[in-house]
This record gives sequence, structure tokens and C-alpha cells, in this order.
Amino acid sequence: MRYPLHVLRQAARYGCLSAPCALFPAIATASEQQAPPLHFDLRLIELDLITAILGFLIFLLVIYTMRHYLFTVNRLFGRQRQPYLDIEQASWPQVVVCVAAHNEERVIADALHALLEVDYPRDKLIIMPMNDRSTDGTREIIDRIAAENPDRFMLFHRSEGRPGKAAALRDATEKIQAEIIIVFDADYLPARGLIKQLVAPFFDPEVGAIMGRVVPINAGANLLTRLLDLERAGGYQVDQAARMNLGLVPQYGGTVGGVRRCALEEIGGWNIDMLAEDTDVTFRLLQHGWKTVYQNRSECYEEVPEVWPVRIRQISRWSRGHNQVMGRNLMRLLRNRRISLRERIDGALLLCVFIMPPLLLVGWALTIIQFFMTSHQWLFGWLALSGMVAYGAFGTNAAFFEMAAATYLDGNRNRIRLLPLNIFGFLISLVSISRAAVSQILDAIRKRELVWHKTERFRSSPASPIQDLMSPLDSTPVIAPTTLSEKAS
Repeated sequence: MRYPLHVLRQAARYGCLSAPCALFPAIATASEQQAPPLHFDLRLIELDLITAILGFLIFLLVIYTMRHYLFTVNRLFGRQRQPYLDIEQASWPQVVVCVAAHNEERVIADALHALLEVDYPRDKLIIMPMNDRSTDGTREIIDRIAAENPDRFMLFHRSEGRPGKAAALRDATEKIQAEIIIVFDADYLPARGLIKQLVAPFFDPEVGAIMGRVVPINAGANLLTRLLDLERAGGYQVDQAARMNLGLVPQYGGTVGGVRRCALEEIGGWNIDMLAEDTDVTFRLLQHGWKTVYQNRSECYEEVPEVWPVRIRQISRWSRGHNQVMGRNLMRLLRNRRISLRERIDGALLLCVFIMPPLLLVGWALTIIQFFMTSHQWLFGWLALSGMVAYGAFGTNAAFFEMAAATYLDGNRNRIRLLPLNIFGFLISLVSISRAAVSQILDAIRKRELVWHKTERFRSSPASPIQDLMSPLDSTPVIAPTTLSEKAS
């Protein structure tokens, strides 16, 4: 039987699933024989999904690798920006120096004695030890030193209230009238000229916060402290300084730094819900149009952990606090068109820095899974595995490259001999940060509150005079403006 051409076209158009097919059984039977049955290969779908996730992770890792190398090259060969460092003569403003202290009887006396010796007008400098619910001899030490130096201290003893540095700072700030607030932790020892260096950028009315460089005072205690000294050098001498040079987002670190009180009030003050109140302040200031300044040669000396359990707890706390700030600020930052594109990109990368270690572990796991799932396609599996191995060689090396450059810039090249050993510190940090991220997710599901934990101190005797630890700065005095409303030249 022959059918008209237009009838055959209509039957083909409806794929034998419509009414015309019922009228022409021969066509329906032929179509059913030719059409293959529809089915999904779940193995291929899983492989495609793993490939897509792995590709995204590798893309992120490449971005962070390029970022590390960019910062290192800038510090070695680029233009350096330290616009406020040489200001030594000015009409200095009233300053309050807050020293956060919770059970700090081992270190608080050294910090207060160092602050009493700083080069700043005595009538313009008020030292405010923030004794936050201490149960050891911290309060007695503070009271004794204050009694020996009348008119130099504004005492703040806090016996109750919410725990944490942010809560103590919020309560203390309510009692402060000065425009500039400098913050130190109790184990930090400022150099004699540090306060002037930290105050100088505030002559620029656009500056909302300032951050100086942290240098370990106990770097020679053991292998761990030496490795942390290398890590600090890379983070400050290269990473922070390069972000300042490139006009990106230097980070206020919560100590060895300061904030402008009116800027702090504009953004709503210290957020007591944040473990990393310093990072939170950095990004809220940025979104309100305030600048954060980093000064690499404004050095202060801290005590780093001397045993691994303390180090692991410290970096886990940093990770949880930083990720908490990321959750609150990432999308707001990316949507804020008042901020330049490069600042938004760098700010987003800075906010996400503590989620990269768990993502790196996920990438390694997916690479191994994909390698065995594609055993029949050996080239594809080997390419994926080689890509992660290449990142291990060049990506991880980027952070080590920063440390090597920092030792060169510091003029202390003997430290570079310890650089290969930092792979152990890298692996421990990788696991600790990943475990903290998983724990934080579980706490969020169970609606548990993040808890602040104090870092243990190790100092057993008074620290050496700070002048013995610092190298002289080659600087030429510059006369600064006389008011805070004018910019420093």
C-alpha cells in the first residue's frame, strides 16, 4: 500500500506517538524497530559531574597560585608604597592604646612597660589595659603598674559579660573619647617609635584602619617557632605589603594596628558575634568607603606558639572566625559597585582563603576517584592526576616562594635553609583547617555558637628590651599637617 507524501511526513514529524500513527500500523512498527531504547549511563553522569567539580577546583587553585606569584614579583621588583612611614613631626592627636588581656599574668607586665617607653607625647597617650574576666594575677599586675605611673592609665576591669575580645573591645570603646584607638594583644611588645608610625596614616581623612607588621620574639625557641617565623615573614613582608602596593585590600589584623573611632561608629562598632572581629572590621570599613593601610616597617614583636597542639588550636580558631566573616560579607562585597573591581576580586579571594585547604583535599580525593573510574581511558585519568601533582609542585611552591622572598627582603638569608621543612607545617595546617571547616559546618547545622579560645602563653621571664630586637630604620623626617582633616604629604 502506498501512502501520500504529506501523510508520511506528518507521521515522521510526530514520531509515531500521535494519532496518525494509529492509523498507519506499518509506519508505527517500522519506527519502533528503528528507534533505540532510551537509557542513562549513571557512570558517565557521575564522571562528568566529578570532572566539572574538579575543573572548577583546579581553576580556583590556579587563581590563588597566580596571586601568590604576583605578590612575590611585586615585592621583589615592583613599586613600593609606604606613604606615611616617614612622618615624625606633627601635631599628634589624642590616642588610647587598648591592651586586650585575659589571664595574661605571664606577659602583661612586659607589654605595659614597653608602652610606657614609647616615643609619643605623654599628655596625648592613654594606656588602657582591658582586663577581661581574668582569674589569675593579671588584675593585680595592672593595678600595681598603674599605681606606679599615675595619669598614664585608664583602667578597664571587666568581671562579667559575654566572653571574647570583640565583646571586651565593644564595652571599652564606650568609655573612649579619643579619635584614634590603637589595639595590642597582651603578648605584643611595641618598638619605641611604633605608636607614631601607626598614628601617622590617620592624618589622611580616608584612612579608617592601620596595620603594622608582626615579628615573632621567640623565633629561636624551637623548630616550630622558626617555621612560624618564616610563615609570618611571608604573610607580612610579601603578602600584606604587596596588597598595599597594588591598591588591593590590606587586612587589619586586630593587633599592632588601630581604627578611627568615627569610622568604627559608622559601621556599627565591634561585632561581638564574630570570632575574627579584625577581619570583620576590615571588610565593613571597605564597604563603607574607608581605606585600610598596611605599614611593613612598623614592627611589633609577638610570642608565637611553641608546641603543636597550641598552634593547631590557634589556626583552627582563625579558620572558623575567617569563614564566619566570609559567610557574612562575601556576597555583599561582590554586589557593592562602589568598590573597585580589583578590590572586590582581591577581597573575595582573601575571604575565601581558609576554604581552600578543604577544597584542595576534595580535589585530591576526586582526582583519585576519577583516575580509577577512567581506567579504560588511561590518558584522561593520568591528565587529571598530573594536573593535581603539578599544582602540588607549582601551587604549593608559590607560598614557599613568598617565604623565600621575605627572607631575602629581610636580609636574613640563613632562615631559608628551613624552608623545605615547612611542608610539614603546611600539611598540619591543611588537615587542621579542613577539620575546623567540617566542624564549623556541623555546628551550624546543630545551631551551636562559636566559642572563643585564648592562645596559651609560654614566656617565663621578662622579655629583652625591645630596642635590642629591632633594626634601625633609614628614614628622613617629614613634617606632617597639623590637623587630622588634612592629608599627609
